[in-house]
Amino acid sequence: MAGWWRQTGGGLPRTFWYLWASTLINRLGSFVAIYLGVYLVSVRHFDPSYAGMVIGLHGAGSALGTLLGGIVADRWGRRPAMLSGNVAAAATALGLGLTDRPVAIAALTLTLGLFLGVARPAFTATIIDVVGERDRLRALTLNYWAINIGFSVAATVAGVLIRAEPLLLFVLNAAVLLGTAALIALKVPESRPAPETVGQRDRADRGGLGTVLRDRVFLTFTALTGLIWLCIEANAMLPVALRADGLPASAYGPVIAVNGLMIVAGQLFVPRLIARFDRSRTIAVAAVVIGAGFAVTAMADTILLYGLSVLVWTLGEMMMTPANSALTADLSPAAQRGRYQGVYSLGYAFASFAGPTVGGLVTSRFGDTVLWLGLGGLALLVALGNLLAGPARTRQIEGLRAPAPDPARPVPAPV
Repeated sequence: MAGWWRQTGGGLPRTFWYLWASTLINRLGSFVAIYLGVYLVSVRHFDPSYAGMVIGLHGAGSALGTLLGGIVADRWGRRPAMLSGNVAAAATALGLGLTDRPVAIAALTLTLGLFLGVARPAFTATIIDVVGERDRLRALTLNYWAINIGFSVAATVAGVLIRAEPLLLFVLNAAVLLGTAALIALKVPESRPAPETVGQRDRADRGGLGTVLRDRVFLTFTALTGLIWLCIEANAMLPVALRADGLPASAYGPVIAVNGLMIVAGQLFVPRLIARFDRSRTIAVAAVVIGAGFAVTAMADTILLYGLSVLVWTLGEMMMTPANSALTADLSPAAQRGRYQGVYSLGYAFASFAGPTVGGLVTSRFGDTVLWLGLGGLALLVALGNLLAGPARTRQIEGLRAPAPDPARPVPAPV
């Protein structure tokens, strides 16, 4: 075990571990995002349609925030983006807990999503800045592991808090955000690459999104990532499928718990399994595994089979997530990492909205079996897309790794 841990977590810089601790603390207190819908319906007694709209505003704010945060991280620095995002989000979360006016709740929820989004691209860009290329897959996997541990604990604690004193959801969430900001302020130095260390093309960059939006290789990768996350997010329809098979509503808890338990227990073993393989091929294999999981869901009619289906697609998710994160880092120019992270996050923002929406429409019109088989087919198309896109990604990565020409060195005259 000692040797395995050295290979999994050894050799990473101290700054990374402060960032890892920040992630864990932040996610341990992410009560508002988890229980906002329950709070609005059960505590404030709003209509479910209003609650759904407010949750959608949180997602929209997060999408806008990641774009803004990427620009801030590249233009002014990683620390300004992380500190301003967390402090402003803390104040917004506290205000959200103190108001009961529908318009104010909607506006503050949108703002909360925006500020939380501002901090995220800078956070991931800092990990990429401080961790060497050889160790990034391990580092990003450890960060994803911390996210899932924090989420699992927060979901349990939030259920207790909302029954005891709902305002504590917002007060403790604000305190955790301030604690995250304090840890970053004290222990995480600025890591944005200095202008003299980047290539000539990066020095000419004006700090906008144009460079990212003209990068067809990266945009294709982001679109494919969004589609596979859409498949996973469509699992919001799993309780409907359980009910259609005559299973109790309480069955959803142990079935979906397989996902969190597997990630917490097994995610740290993934880097050693996939590190030596090409990223695009790894993602393609992961998409096939995810599609196979949905095929099992289509055939499931017992709690055991539904649990097996979650186990299968979770294996694919565990392979895909660190490979996706590492490939994002590989495809991003050093001076534009924040903006590339911001645009990449749009794929997940799209999926978090489109997955449940498409899943609900398909289930209501054609039934859940068509939904699961359709998601399995879509996952196979994503796998094919990643295989076809692999050569172009390899060329772009090799171009980014090539040393920039020295403008001070004269070009030899042709013979």
